[in-house]
Amino acid sequence: MMRLFFFLYSWLVFVPLMVATTLLAGLTCLLLIPFLPADKVAKLSAIPWARLCLLYSGVRVDVHGRHNLQPGQSYVIVANHLSQFDIFVLYGYLGVDFRWVMKHELRKVPVIGICCERLGHVFINRANTEAAIASLNEARARLANGASVLFFPEGTRSRDGQLKPFKKGAFKMAQELQLPVLPVTVSGTFDILPAGTLRLHPGATTRLMLHPPLAVNGNSEEELRVLIQQSQAAIATPLDDSCPQPSL
Repeated sequence: MMRLFFFLYSWLVFVPLMVATTLLAGLTCLLLIPFLPADKVAKLSAIPWARLCLLYSGVRVDVHGRHNLQPGQSYVIVANHLSQFDIFVLYGYLGVDFRWVMKHELRKVPVIGICCERLGHVFINRANTEAAIASLNEARARLANGASVLFFPEGTRSRDGQLKPFKKGAFKMAQELQLPVLPVTVSGTFDILPAGTLRLHPGATTRLMLHPPLAVNGNSEEELRVLIQQSQAAIATPLDDSCPQPSL
């Protein structure tokens, strides 16, 4: 009975509400972006969109580690990727003005693609090395006034909930710009909507852990390797351990 209820709720309630909210948020974004900075438009459109979609699915977000953020500081943010719900959680509750580095296929998604482009998020084609480098250079140019850039360094969603090896792109950018790396752990989203399925399991609690930033010293390959290892270790810990009470 519960499976039937969740199935009916997903397709008769959640999906129609999410579509309607996406259309409204997209229209708001497109109307405001010619007149307001991207970060203000995001606060008025994308962040409410993400929080409402979480509300419709009955998902609660506990945030930990906000004290690790320094106001006005730009970061290269790296987060694990368990589910499409990671996008809602990060956009809705990270509390940082950031530009996402996302796969170029998302540019084709109706409403979301054009809004992401107008808000300054960066699309990257990993199958084309020259295009990927150009996209990363574009991301560098958008790190102004305390804005940060966010990567999923695994490159794609985890299919089994386990942390995958990290690609180097985010960390090379941090070295080149001498920006601190901010590791972020998202946990609990895999069970809500596992990769490769449309079976929604609402009512869960997710956790967003902001770890202490990692300083970038030098730009050697050995220092790059250490930076990747430190980021992986920080992100992996809360996936296995229970999180403390939230500190907002």
